[in-house]
Amino acid sequence: MTLAIAGPSTGQGPDDHLWDDGERADLLRYARDTWHSFEGMTGANGLPADQLQRDDKGEWRPTVQTSPTDIASYLWSTLAARSLGLIDDAEADRRIGATLETLGKLGRDHGFFFEIYNVETGASMGVWGDKRHPHRPFLSSVDNGWLAAALTMVRNARPALRGQAEALLAPMDFGFFYVPFDPADPVKRPGQLRGGYYADDRTFTQFCYGMLITEPRIASYLGIARGQIPPEHYYRLYRTLPADQRQFRAPVGETRHYLGVPVFEGHYTFRDFRVVPSWGGSMFEALMVPLLVPEESWGPKSWGVNHPLYVRGQIEQGLEVRRYGYWGFSPCSTPESGYQAYGVNGLGTEVDGYYTYEDAPRKGVARDGVVTPHASFLALRYAPVEAMANLRKLEKGFPIYGPRGFADSVNTRTGVVSHSVLALDQGMILAAIANALADDAMRRAFVDEAMESKLRPLMAPEEFTAGTR
Repeated sequence: MTLAIAGPSTGQGPDDHLWDDGERADLLRYARDTWHSFEGMTGANGLPADQLQRDDKGEWRPTVQTSPTDIASYLWSTLAARSLGLIDDAEADRRIGATLETLGKLGRDHGFFFEIYNVETGASMGVWGDKRHPHRPFLSSVDNGWLAAALTMVRNARPALRGQAEALLAPMDFGFFYVPFDPADPVKRPGQLRGGYYADDRTFTQFCYGMLITEPRIASYLGIARGQIPPEHYYRLYRTLPADQRQFRAPVGETRHYLGVPVFEGHYTFRDFRVVPSWGGSMFEALMVPLLVPEESWGPKSWGVNHPLYVRGQIEQGLEVRRYGYWGFSPCSTPESGYQAYGVNGLGTEVDGYYTYEDAPRKGVARDGVVTPHASFLALRYAPVEAMANLRKLEKGFPIYGPRGFADSVNTRTGVVSHSVLALDQGMILAAIANALADDAMRRAFVDEAMESKLRPLMAPEEFTAGTR
């Protein structure tokens, strides 16, 4: 088996949990069935569908779209399946090799991949959710960040495929999305990454990804580690939004300086503790990145404090504040239909955003009590006992589990279960299990010594104002 990368320290999380036989058996069962979903959604060309949808006859059908993040999820899930013994080396290389070969044939711009492709033809299909311009060719910085992360993992972990992976990775220069900081105009020149680029008229999005605790930071890490973005960019990202901007509540904190950058180390108070929020209070914003990056180990006074508290907030929201009996709030395929963002208000800055509150419906969509299993898997490192209990209770309480693993969500108020499984969410599940049972396999595949030498010293000195009273 080829996977281990010698050198970097990956960290084991604050719990250092030793899985008992029953927990290991359940996690392996979850992994095996989740992998079956990827087998069902991936064709001979190695492109996974965005999701499987169950029809009226109970049959699972793949959708026609895929994205760079979907493809990334499949690549690292294949590595995860190998690390867990679900497939052998030959199958792992065959599957990944087919994907890399197809990626080499897809249309790109400035070395980056478009946001949506047709799984069968490889044609660009435009922009998710853009009803006015559904077919515009768009480069998403965050989607390309995840694909670049997965290609990095393949390059590091599969020697036979290293050359192919590096050839796809090399042209992806994240400096393309970077807006250098200008003290004369910090609003328009904030030292952050643009959301993306429209290839038809050669224009960038007006917005930048400004919050630190959101999933686009994977692109920031890659750009910094590869010398494409200056290290100070890490400190140009907001810990909380500036106090003069509209947000869920006024942040409290103090200004500290790192690399000559003044950083407002703000926090919100959630119940009886202080937490640095994400944009919308969802689980994957905060905890998808540490599937690959040992943030809590490299930043013990920042991420090491905040990640466990963030999970605690999710648990308390579900069990004590809303009294659902379950927890785990993150964007997912809804039980009724479509895709919605879910989260915890007090863990996010967005005023009108990721509500789990029944008194804040949006466009008639049922939002109260929707729980997604992938959120529990993201919490495995930080609350293993609670995460396993939540997953087992979900499986026992609802028809949410089957031969393809967990369905994407359930409305715990009504008992209605989603008819979809998503590549992205299944990928998070497999990555979390591989880290738990295979000695941080995903982190070892992603982090090499060169990356650690750039990112760890950057995170190490920072101290969040998060903590308990």
